[in-house]
Amino acid sequence: MCGIVGYVGNAGRAADHGALDVILEGLRRLEYRGYDSAGLAVVTDAGIDSRKKAGKLANLVDSLEADPLPASLTGIGHTRWATHGGPTDGNAHPHLADNGNLAMIHNGIIENFAELKAKLVAEGVEFLSETDTEVAAALLGSVYRGAGEGNLTRSMELTARQLEGAFTLLAV
Repeated sequence: MCGIVGYVGNAGRAADHGALDVILEGLRRLEYRGYDSAGLAVVTDAGIDSRKKAGKLANLVDSLEADPLPASLTGIGHTRWATHGGPTDGNAHPHLADNGNLAMIHNGIIENFAELKAKLVAEGVEFLSETDTEVAAALLGSVYRGAGEGNLTRSMELTARQLEGAFTLLAV
């Protein structure tokens, strides 16, 4: 069963531990639920930076210790239980869109992902995973650049209206 953690910190609060610490602790608390991969994305001055690994959370932590992500006060994290696509690094969440400017995690199943993927492929979108989440992320990126007019909240609303199934989405 998937787990989702999101965090928006406060730069003015001295006790703020930063997004990485909070997200990793949240993911540790969700480990009991079972999962096959873990990942996270943080918002930095340079854009979105992410890391994801198949297997246990310890694999992600080892990766972060070997090659740390920049400090951030905003981010999302995910533990995944595969439904579309096997338990691989590439299928782990988060999935990036809009040339890496957006990151999305997802819990649930998007039932019309194949139809949406075919439409996005026809528009020239290339996919790196086998997941319904990457389809939702690519759709979000398309909406963000178009009808969403660069407003993430509005783009999430418009994207969710096109998705069929039972799901929760979180994006930065």
